[in-house]
Parts: sequence; C-alpha cells; structure tokens
Amino acid sequence: MLLFFCVGVLHAQPTATPVTLLRPAAVFDGQDLHTGWVVVVENDKITAAGPAAKVTPPAGARTLELPGLTLMPGLIEGHSHLLLHPYNETPWNDQVLLESQALRVARATVHAQRTLLAGFTTARDLGTEGAGYTDVGLKQAIDKGIIPGPRLLVATRALVATGSYGPKLANDIDVPQGAQEADGVDGIIRAVREQIGKGADIIKVYADYRWGLNGTAAPTFSQEELTLIVQTARASGRGVVAHASTPEGMRRATLAGVETIEHGDDGTPEIFKLMKQRGVALCPTVAAGDAIAQYRGWKKGQDPAPPRIQQKTQSVQVALKAGVTLVMGGDVGVFAHGDNAREMEQLVQDHGLSPLQVLRQATSGNAQVFHLADRGRIRPGLLADLVAVTGDPTQDVRAVRQVQLVMKGGVLYKQP
Repeated sequence: MLLFFCVGVLHAQPTATPVTLLRPAAVFDGQDLHTGWVVVVENDKITAAGPAAKVTPPAGARTLELPGLTLMPGLIEGHSHLLLHPYNETPWNDQVLLESQALRVARATVHAQRTLLAGFTTARDLGTEGAGYTDVGLKQAIDKGIIPGPRLLVATRALVATGSYGPKLANDIDVPQGAQEADGVDGIIRAVREQIGKGADIIKVYADYRWGLNGTAAPTFSQEELTLIVQTARASGRGVVAHASTPEGMRRATLAGVETIEHGDDGTPEIFKLMKQRGVALCPTVAAGDAIAQYRGWKKGQDPAPPRIQQKTQSVQVALKAGVTLVMGGDVGVFAHGDNAREMEQLVQDHGLSPLQVLRQATSGNAQVFHLADRGRIRPGLLADLVAVTGDPTQDVRAVRQVQLVMKGGVLYKQP
C-alpha cells in the first residue's frame, strides 16, 4: 500500500505500483551532483541509479517526472529533541516540570511529522529531557506506520552526574530531573544497562554542565566514570555521545572513546587535535546558540554578535583547521522542528562552509559517523529514503527548504 501524508491530513491509496522511476533534473548522490540521472525504486530499496540512457526500469514501472528538481538522499538530523519545543514559547524548566508526558508526546508526534516533511528522513534524538522513555514509544509508532516521522536513533533519558543538571529550584526541594543521575561504578553500569534495556540506540552523557562556581560550565563525570560508560555501552554494540563545551570535559570525553561531542563551544586547538587523532566527530549545533541569543534580545544583523556567538564561530573554525569531522545537527527543539535546515544555512552563511560540504555532512557524512550503512547515498541496495528540492542545493543551500518530494522506504509522504 502506498501512503500519501500531508500536513494535518492523512490520505491512503489502496493500490500502488511497486516500482517507480524518478526522473529529476539532477541527482545529488550524497557526494556529487549528476545531471541527466534517473533513479529506480522497488518496494523500499533503490535498485538502480545512473544516466538515463543506461538505466532500464522494469516493465510496468510508473514514472515520476521531477523537472527543475534535484533528487538527493533523505537528510539526516544529527541532534534533535522531539520532546522539546522552542524555549521562547515555554522555558526548558517549565517544559520539564509543568508539562505532562501526554502533552509532550502529543507535541512530539507533530514534531516528527514536520521533521519528515522538511526532508529529514532520519534523526538522532539525544534525550527526552525529563520525559522518560517516551522516545522509544515514539520510534515504535513511526516504525509501525501509526504516525509519520523520520527513522529515529534514540538516547532515552541521557546520563548526568548527581547534582549537575536541572531543573534546580530551592536547595531544599527535590524535583524531577531532565536526565538520569548516576555515579560510581555500580550506579553507572546499572544506569547504562537500564537505558539499553529500555530501548536506547545510543547513550548520551553530559561530560560537563553549568554547575561550576557562579554557574560556569565545569566537568561532571571523572575520567574513570566516562570510560566506564563508554565500555558498558560498547559491550552491547552501542556508541556514546557527549554533551561537552569545556576543554576538560571535551578532553575526558575524547579519551573515554565517545563517538561525537555535542556543542564544543570552548574547544582549543589542542583538544580538536586530540579529537582528530581519536576519530571523534563534532556536532557544533550552531543554530541552537544563535536562537537562544536571539531569544535573549540579540538582534542578529543589527547588533554586534554576543561573546558566546563569537566564541562558537571561533571554535568551529579551529575544529575545521584541525581536520575534525563535523556532524550536521542543530539541537532542534531549542528552535522549531521542521526548521532543521537552519543549521545548514548558518554553517554556510555564518561559518564559511560551502553548500556542498554541508550537504555531504547531512547525508553521507552523518550516515558514516552514525554507522548507518543502509542510507545517506543514492546507490543500488540502499533504502529508498529520498528528497527532491527545487533548484541546486550544492550551489545554494537554501534550496533544501524548497522540499517538493519526500520518500521514506519507498513510501511517498509528499510529492509535487
């Protein structure tokens, strides 16, 4: 059955041609742009891709003409929080403390649909922020076809050192926390295994947080604790990602063997050199910091950039100079779901990356870092997760906002 999803409305078609020939103006295959290519999809897989003259579709295949459009792999969001919504709507503390899980899950179903229709067919969701294991249920609902959304890699509750995270109210009041507290050998092993048992695809750890003197960022877990988290997760075949912005937090996380560091605001040349040596990628989440600065009153384009924005710009440049692999992920949830392209645009406009670099990050690059060998490129045998946009995104990254077609696993959720 071929299903067509539109915002707010669900349409079902009782029959469908199992083989489709897509004929766009050009194909970005996850690495390079090709004009005159066509792509054949059969069931949920790509079965052929190449110059039109060299591809013969099976008899009875239907053709989707896509004039003026560039077909590319479904985009991969590297850092999202489907259980959050923009902080200028509701502060993070209030979302964690005052919103029911039912309300948050209801929002998340809409967030998932908006993410998919924006062309992001896969998303790494890095923590429910106080909503327990609801991301596991959300993932199951998507996989079962109950709701439309991207393929999810979920981190469930995330791990924090006791006392380091929030929300924080009066010091004599214990309130629900935005992540799972764990300390020491027994506590850490138990927490990691619990999250794995509940359905975590990856483990997220806060290697530092704003719990230093006067609210400054400071390391949380010891080197031994971080290493144990990675070893416990790795024994089950899972990787670990680390929230880290301080040099020491980043150093400990890198030495522990995490796969990616999220944010990395205060990274130094020495730290980024170490990350390069150890094969640790950076997800800089430039859009989140930019959004928060604007929520606090910064008029971008009119006012000078705040110090934190200047520091972020510098850290990205230092990471690039060191040759660190970048992950494309915006920390979406801080800003609106469906606006995921904001990170891609800012990496180009504010940080000097080329559109082609960013497109590669958001497709084949993220797929490689996240160990997703079945997606991220357009080639036979891979999942038919495809997006078509107006124009040429390898020249103008803003074209990724002009989504005309979304296909996930051969199912069309949006078409011209």
